[in-house]
Amino acid sequence: MIEWLNGKINSQIVNENIVNSKTTRSVLRLGVFVLLAAVIVLLFPRYNNAFRYHFEVGKPWGYAALTADFDFPIYKTDDQFEKEQAQLLSTFAPSYNYIRGAQRQVPVLPLQEMEWLQAENYSRIAILQGRVTKTYPLSEIYTPKSAFEHYGYDCAVNLERDTALTNTMRDKLIASLVPTQGLVQKGEKIIDHGDIVTERNYQILQSLRRAYEDESLGTRQRALSVAGQAILVALFLCLLVIYLYVFRPNYLRSTATVLFFCLQMLIVIALACLALRFNLSVYLVPFAWVPILTRVFFDSRTALFLHFTTILIVSIVVPAPVEFFFIQIATGMIAVSSLSDMTRRAQLFQTAAWILLAQVVSYTAISFAQTGEWLSIDPWMYLYFAICALMTVGCYGLIYTFEKIFRFISSITLVELTDINSELLHTLAERAPGTFQHSMQVSNLATEAAKTIGANALLVRTGALYHDIGKMTDPLYFVENQNGAENPLLAMDPRDAAQVVISHVAEGEKIARKNHLPEVIINFITTHHGTSLVRYFYNTYCNAHPNEQVDETLFRYPGSKPTTKEAAILMMADAIEARSRSLEDFSEASIAEAVNRMIDAQIADGQFAETPLSFKDVEDIRRVFTSRLTAMNHHRISYPTLNK
Repeated sequence: MIEWLNGKINSQIVNENIVNSKTTRSVLRLGVFVLLAAVIVLLFPRYNNAFRYHFEVGKPWGYAALTADFDFPIYKTDDQFEKEQAQLLSTFAPSYNYIRGAQRQVPVLPLQEMEWLQAENYSRIAILQGRVTKTYPLSEIYTPKSAFEHYGYDCAVNLERDTALTNTMRDKLIASLVPTQGLVQKGEKIIDHGDIVTERNYQILQSLRRAYEDESLGTRQRALSVAGQAILVALFLCLLVIYLYVFRPNYLRSTATVLFFCLQMLIVIALACLALRFNLSVYLVPFAWVPILTRVFFDSRTALFLHFTTILIVSIVVPAPVEFFFIQIATGMIAVSSLSDMTRRAQLFQTAAWILLAQVVSYTAISFAQTGEWLSIDPWMYLYFAICALMTVGCYGLIYTFEKIFRFISSITLVELTDINSELLHTLAERAPGTFQHSMQVSNLATEAAKTIGANALLVRTGALYHDIGKMTDPLYFVENQNGAENPLLAMDPRDAAQVVISHVAEGEKIARKNHLPEVIINFITTHHGTSLVRYFYNTYCNAHPNEQVDETLFRYPGSKPTTKEAAILMMADAIEARSRSLEDFSEASIAEAVNRMIDAQIADGQFAETPLSFKDVEDIRRVFTSRLTAMNHHRISYPTLNK
């Protein structure tokens, strides 16, 4: 009784630990999204915290009619202010004093000082004489050389610049410039909805932006602006989490996947914020990285959802957000559509070309739709699009990097792994030729079944090629490599023979890890027999010991069971291909019976209980296996001999 209670208590403690561990991981994954939101808000540029409008000269005002909420001055443009300053300074005269004791008949400056005056475009100087300041044009000021040429005798330098007084007078003159030109009064209409933003409108709107950013407005507006940005970012990320929870819960349960999604979004958003901070075009940023990377490792729907979330977040701070959003929607849709299954490097160049075309067409169309004028087209935008397309190709390096960091696997890697001339598969073909041929046949069967039910055909094909590499350790213990020789396992105790057969799974995992195969391929090796019985030796032992309570664990594979459609397909294909070799009658009926019996036995043994296979999937797989095996084992006619 005490032992039973202890067992119950220990079981409850284990269950509580498992629950706590799952809860901790869930909180950690949600914390990643919260951290992402906080970092994004910190990265946002602060140039328009309180002023929420985006506008460009020549484009229509896309908001409601704007009216001044308070009086504010209209500031001159930088060009205007610089021109007025230059004009004002052209009348300025630097201050000079006579050197004490020097003769004063002719004003003489050093040559270097005269060159400085000319370089600064000064046309005159002011000379202090007692309490009176007289202004002289530069034509009446000499250097020692020009004085000698004019008067015929040497004249010493007798003037020196009063730097302090010159700077003071110059600063006062500049300060006298008024930086504004007019006033917009409270309640005055600034611009109406749909009006084209002219140079004058632009100047007034920029003045309003400056007024909003003035510290005199206080911190309340700034705080509310940051709060609004934070709420929007949190909202968009919440929608992403909801999508993953409803449609892709497996992604949300994977910490590595959540980190991958957040990291790639953060990289692109950070690049966009840097571009805005340094007044660069946001169209230089390769936003297509997000859908491309997500599509390579996951699915199209998730790729598009992550892309939309990313551009919605960036739209909060970019100029002309509507134009930006439409162009980037086209970019993401083209990127995902052109990479339905990336198996060749050249596809990335094709995708970059399609992205460039989509951006050019969408930008041109939007510009025409908004203004109806050629002049609204900015030619520099096409250069930005071309640079962005070239940067898109750089995504290939990121694919390799993320594969290594997160242990994902791309279609490109799978294609490389299916090369039968690779060192590992070549070694398998040499050491265990029968196993190699068996793996090839299993690969063909599994690929057809995967295509039929919409599973990842390339993944299951790759897993099938490597699922039996553990047999390389002792190939002659397996019947397909014996070439008619006596089977050494038959001379052994059935329990020992079963352990020899079972060991090829563990050996296969060791070989796979030694050769650095991806984890997803190793999973095919460890699950292709699940926890099934080595039926031949189990039945043999039971028949030989009818009155003995047989320990099934001595005859069962250690597992684990398949958890994906692809792993389940491989388990079926492996067992059925091996079973088909023992058939004496290769008619469609006999093959169908063997297929049904084998799959029914695996289902009854609970091997597919953890997979998402549906009843329809199983029926489709049965049909494909029957059809494929019948075709592979079709009867050939015998050729007649030639009569002599």
